[in-house]
Amino acid sequence: MRAGADSEFCRRPRGVLRGAALTLVFAGVIGTAAATGSLPRRPDAQEPPAAAGAGTEAGVGTGAGAAGFADRSPSSRTALGVAAFDPGSAAQGPSPSPTPVDRDALARATADAVADGKSGKQAAEEFVSRSGDRWSAVYDPREYAEFEQTLDGSYTGVGLSARRSGADGVEISRVRPGGPADRAGLRAGDRITAVDGRPVAGRSVSEVVSLLRGEGVTGSTVTLGVVRDRATWTRTLRRARLTTDPVTVRRLDDRAVLVRVTAFTKGTGERIRTAVRSAPAGTGILLDLRGNSGGLLAEARTAASAFLDGGLIATYDMDGTQHAVYAEGGGDTARPLVALVDGGTMSAAELLTGALKDRGRAVTVGSRTFGKGSVQMPSELPDGSVAEVTVGRYRTPAGHAVDGEGITPDVLVQQAAGTRAERRAEERARTVLSGLGGGS
Repeated sequence: MRAGADSEFCRRPRGVLRGAALTLVFAGVIGTAAATGSLPRRPDAQEPPAAAGAGTEAGVGTGAGAAGFADRSPSSRTALGVAAFDPGSAAQGPSPSPTPVDRDALARATADAVADGKSGKQAAEEFVSRSGDRWSAVYDPREYAEFEQTLDGSYTGVGLSARRSGADGVEISRVRPGGPADRAGLRAGDRITAVDGRPVAGRSVSEVVSLLRGEGVTGSTVTLGVVRDRATWTRTLRRARLTTDPVTVRRLDDRAVLVRVTAFTKGTGERIRTAVRSAPAGTGILLDLRGNSGGLLAEARTAASAFLDGGLIATYDMDGTQHAVYAEGGGDTARPLVALVDGGTMSAAELLTGALKDRGRAVTVGSRTFGKGSVQMPSELPDGSVAEVTVGRYRTPAGHAVDGEGITPDVLVQQAAGTRAERRAEERARTVLSGLGGGS
């Protein structure tokens, strides 16, 4: 899906199998043959630059995008605070196109193909491609099993993140300590010229990351062409199963704490809540959501509940019915809060951003978010493959549609590539936070 600030950890729109409770999910495109059609991107979207979370391996991504997963608890609809919603209580603008995929028609098309001795998965891919749903995809059982593992924050890869460099280049933005890339001597700033002999020139960052990841088989190898300064060489890396840490907490000074969140995988929301509760009295929170690929709706709700005392977080439609998601009570509503976002802030991260912004809980700083406001639900097809298709779209508490639009922050900071741009955006956010009574 997007690219520019990509990691290998899978980012796909996700939902729930066989009628389990719905959740919001990854807004990315998978880096394997399961992807159908072209990269799912907003027509006017540009590749998020380095400032858009470049080097964020916890961005839940096999290829390029944002993220979300399914809660399989039968009672999760209640546990997530989801309830019937009165459409009249929020502004209702025009729904983004295309319309959600007809899941029954998709199942029939797949069954007919299987009955005729054809590939059910291929038939499903063709059906989804014709629908124009940019977030839908079809996976075989092995591919889907791989995605299930990302629920726990793990993936198979070489331990690096990449970003756009110049007009047609790709460079390493981060190397995971102890990972295959680190052991091979690669480091941030190295330029990737080829992957398994395939030149990267003309490819999106998403495509390059997909090549790095391959089929996600632990122990398989990938050969990189690398340039550092004027030296050129190749390195062969062996892919490994790696885990990610989507939440990092850093004390900025005696009045500000930075909480950086790169994805909403299992446990992320509680870790954010713990970070807020553990922050010293009198300090403000800088919530850095740049490059956040999204994730589980349950985790985004828990994160919002860390800063809100109940109330509406978002609404969404599914099969013509409106629903609402509410925060838990008891959150910290007094501590100064600034949310830092950019073009790599997606999906569940946008849901959280919209809730904090519309509820007046946080001042948002940065550039317009990506605009992935759709909800997917996977369904098992007759041949055992899984189709993940859009079933609805969500809105912020004030009724603003996110899909294809994104969220414009209160304080705009020009989005640009590079470490310096990232630092400038953070400095601006800290200045805003100090004005709220947090930071110096």
